[in-house]
Amino acid sequence: MLFPKKVKFRKWQTDRRDMSKAPHDTRGTTIAFGSYALKAETAARVRSNQIESARKVATRTITKVGRLWIRIFPDRPFTAKPAEVGMGKGKGDPQGYCFEVLPGRIIFEVDGVTEEVAREALRKAGTKLPVKTRIISRQ
Repeated sequence: MLFPKKVKFRKWQTDRRDMSKAPHDTRGTTIAFGSYALKAETAARVRSNQIESARKVATRTITKVGRLWIRIFPDRPFTAKPAEVGMGKGKGDPQGYCFEVLPGRIIFEVDGVTEEVAREALRKAGTKLPVKTRIISRQ
């Protein structure tokens, strides 16, 4: 799974924006490496294990012929308190890392395979993520 080698702060403050009314992303919105890409339509926090699960299924589909690029990196720590623990007594311990995806962000890119294989790989990868996605191609 992806996680940063070193972080300046173990715990981040919670962002209080409403994710349903999230603005569109301004960076990482165009295809840079491959011919086909998976683009986010909604906003969500994608955890590192979800990225890894999507990467595995996409890599398995495109086989050794194609190439896959991951355009997001989980650098935001998320915390959780143990089950059945009362309110108060401070913030929970860091559990892992996530990436805050906004609409318009390119998540994966694929190249070196046919259009049908690329679309199938990206479709399968999109089902593993907590965001609605769309498959786009380089024009």
